[in-house]
Amino acid sequence: MNKKAIPLMIQGTHSDAGKSALVTALCRIFAQDGYKTAPFKSQNMALNSYITVCGKEIGRAQGVQSEAAGVEATTDMNPILIKPSGESQSQIVVHGKPYKNMQAGAYRQDFFQKGLNLIRDSYDRLSNQYERIVIEGAGSPAEVNLNDRELVNMRVAQIANAPVILVGDIERGGVFASLVGTLQLLSKEDRKRVIGVIINKFRGDVSLLEPGLTWFEEYTGLPVLGVVPYIDDLMIEAEDSVVLNTYSTKVDSSKELDIAVIRYPMISNFTDVDPFFEETDCHVRFVRKASELGEPDLLILPGSKNTIEDMMFLHKSGIANRILDLTQKATMVIGVCGGYQMLGQCIFDEHGMESSHNNVEGLGLISMKTSMTPKKTTVQSNGVANFGEWEIPVSGYEIHMGESQYDKEWKPFIQLANRKEGTITQDKKIIGTYFHGIFHNDLFREVLLNEIRHTKGLEPIYHRASFSKRKEEGFDLLAKVVRENIQINRIHKIMTDFQEIN
Repeated sequence: MNKKAIPLMIQGTHSDAGKSALVTALCRIFAQDGYKTAPFKSQNMALNSYITVCGKEIGRAQGVQSEAAGVEATTDMNPILIKPSGESQSQIVVHGKPYKNMQAGAYRQDFFQKGLNLIRDSYDRLSNQYERIVIEGAGSPAEVNLNDRELVNMRVAQIANAPVILVGDIERGGVFASLVGTLQLLSKEDRKRVIGVIINKFRGDVSLLEPGLTWFEEYTGLPVLGVVPYIDDLMIEAEDSVVLNTYSTKVDSSKELDIAVIRYPMISNFTDVDPFFEETDCHVRFVRKASELGEPDLLILPGSKNTIEDMMFLHKSGIANRILDLTQKATMVIGVCGGYQMLGQCIFDEHGMESSHNNVEGLGLISMKTSMTPKKTTVQSNGVANFGEWEIPVSGYEIHMGESQYDKEWKPFIQLANRKEGTITQDKKIIGTYFHGIFHNDLFREVLLNEIRHTKGLEPIYHRASFSKRKEEGFDLLAKVVRENIQINRIHKIMTDFQEIN
């Protein structure tokens, strides 16, 4: 098929080298330069997901990258999403809908050809709709034990006939060794696709790095196409839970409001809390132990890919009992999606959708029972949140497999066009909702935080910054820094020349 789009692929020497952020930057840069641009990741393993306008589930990184490019996200941008749900087992999502749960070995053996066909078809459709496609790899292309049946690195570069830029993270140390080692482990054919490297997350005086850059170019014959500095406080959503290791677990007494987020083993869509990082009076911390909880002003139970297993973790770790203690004090507790289900009396999974355990006792803070069902709800939604005397328009998305039933005293939290959703107690201290993105609504976030401030005897803060505006500013800042520190004109030319030569 004659492909219209000119592709570029970004691969890394390891996971978390900065591939997603660099792809996001290039999507923005190419769009700024007048090209209709799409991101593409053939196979994404992540628990942070994104719901498209048509109600399909893809990796959150590709959704964010499409926003940076100024285009609507589709499942062709991420046709295969792998969502780990237990030891060596994952839910396989194909074009936004659950396909089946598979063990890692079975996926590799039985899904390979199907996956390859899906990837080819998705890329072909994108290539006829866009002018530039920025492709993201996964992990490293030098995983020699996996390369014979991999579906996300050099095999995708071959399908797209894409040149490859290899990214190394200097913050971890040994960047030249990792770049050279990766190149040496590639086949001759794949090595020819690499047009240069970018060194990422650099801190300090770049002149001190120049002898290494000169050595690398002489040793490998490849150009260093850029050295991208570390960007502090960058407002770009994280792709997976690796980033959680960088977050604090301790209280910051210099901030007026303390927000604790439970980090259970199968945490998902934790980017729900990102807006709080932008609030000057808030400190957000992720906790894994009962001893780390303290007495936060706001406690958030985020989403989970295995709600029963994570609820069992809360019981076993002692966190469940500490949460119950906190509800007798001033702490406000909010559960989102899986965290909402945990607030109820019991969770059942008789079909084994997520766990081998049939049921688990919840926190019992809401008169609600939840049953896991084969049907998965994935939808973007709009409604009105009822918060005391406030009626606040909100938008968000739902992505869950459970159905919850309430008793007669149920007080719903959000009124949708055709149904009621969530629950809120009369004193507003306990809130549960399936609505991901609820905190991204600026007015709701302002009212919520001012309620907490009032409880603490603090003056309210009005007209808080728009999170969507801050996100756009984050895209522009990322694009500006990357553009200033890579050879973008040379990259444009190499991309075009590569198609003519190959």
